[in-house]
Amino acid sequence: MSAQDALPAIAVIGMAGRFPGAPALDAFWDNLRRGVESITHFPPDELEDAHGRSVQDQPGYVRARSILDGVELFDAGFFNFLPREAELTDPQQRVFLEIAWEALESAGYDPAAFPGDIAVYAGSSFNTYLLYNVLADRQRLENMTGTYQVGEFPTLVGNGADFLATRTAYKLDLRGPAFTVQSACSTSLLAVAEACQCLLDYRADMALAGGVSITFPQKRGYLYQEGGMVSPDGHCRTFDAEAAGTVFGSGAGVVLLKRLDAALADGDHIRAVIRGSAVNNDGARKVGYTAPSSDGQAKVIALAHAVADITADSVSYVECHGTATPLGDPIEIAGLAKAFGATTDRKGFCAIGTVKTNIGHLDIASGIAGLIKTILALEHESLPATLHFKTPNPKLGLEESPFFVNAESRPWPRGAKPRIAGVNAAGVGGTNVHLIVEEAPAIPAAAATAPEDEAAHLFVLSARDDNA
Repeated sequence: MSAQDALPAIAVIGMAGRFPGAPALDAFWDNLRRGVESITHFPPDELEDAHGRSVQDQPGYVRARSILDGVELFDAGFFNFLPREAELTDPQQRVFLEIAWEALESAGYDPAAFPGDIAVYAGSSFNTYLLYNVLADRQRLENMTGTYQVGEFPTLVGNGADFLATRTAYKLDLRGPAFTVQSACSTSLLAVAEACQCLLDYRADMALAGGVSITFPQKRGYLYQEGGMVSPDGHCRTFDAEAAGTVFGSGAGVVLLKRLDAALADGDHIRAVIRGSAVNNDGARKVGYTAPSSDGQAKVIALAHAVADITADSVSYVECHGTATPLGDPIEIAGLAKAFGATTDRKGFCAIGTVKTNIGHLDIASGIAGLIKTILALEHESLPATLHFKTPNPKLGLEESPFFVNAESRPWPRGAKPRIAGVNAAGVGGTNVHLIVEEAPAIPAAAATAPEDEAAHLFVLSARDDNA
């Protein structure tokens, strides 16, 4: 290994996700590659929200949101759920459990056979399923009888955010630390940062980390208010002069992490390397509790660079938080520029983008969506376009910064030095997270021992039991 490889680092060896318009990561990348916007604009007769026509007919009412298909589907038997137990459990917990299994499977690991400890760090959004689905049928809930009777405490366990990580650990028999973390919009990236530290502290041998956000009803709109957080037209125009707000939606993602030295020794398929991470909070030095801070973001980005032992001019792409809000984008770019300026005076060399222009703001799951997009871009050696960008927002000051908006898809090939990216997240309340992500190390292909037409090929099957 090189001197850089000798630094403590974390390998991403598996990942899974469900995003708007994409039930799996292959479809997610295909949408990103083709520049697909997966925000749904609903006709009036499809709306499911509780607003009456008096609200829906207002000029500022926007019928748009990015939704997740199939959230009502769940293989209860696969995870040993009683049917009624599954029905009462928050779909956020059900979906996260499924993608946690998929991430392990994508890395080729059976948790029952793995000799070490696997940790879980995860977060979820406010549970609206409990309010709109479970508690709405109170009589049925109180009068449950028969074989699959479930009491009030199991209902609480199935719907409490506290139990997201521990339920995953229980159902998959994972014996490392299991924590539910919450920091608003930066939650899922915070989960990854905390999982990295867990592994570096040798508290576990592998870790699942990510987040999920599914709120109900999914097919609902919102009222636009000038200067607020939401978009006036149902599009997320990050970095553009016409950016005026974001569009919220549902999604879920998770990565499987392992110490880099162990992953190399075990011959794991390494998808990317997390070279460093940093977490901080803005404190009170900003205009209000919900406002972001350029100083706070600059400090966390500079700290991540220091942890990874890099200078800013080695970073060729930053996946930004990029909410397209009038306040958020200028503050984020100011923080990035200040952090980069500490170690380089180069201008216009680093591309910036955000997955929010494709799928909207996934709240708790937004950070993990950006991380997975970045890893896929490294793997495919291509930077997807940032949608809806025409004219730079003059408040960003891009012309005097290290950054340019990646407005069109462009090649991002391997070179003499490893490609390095930053992934940024900022949460309401001030918790900032920044990751330094590097391309996977090049592993020499094993020499072929027989001609291709004579070589043996491994046919891989995976199932929960003999019947399956």
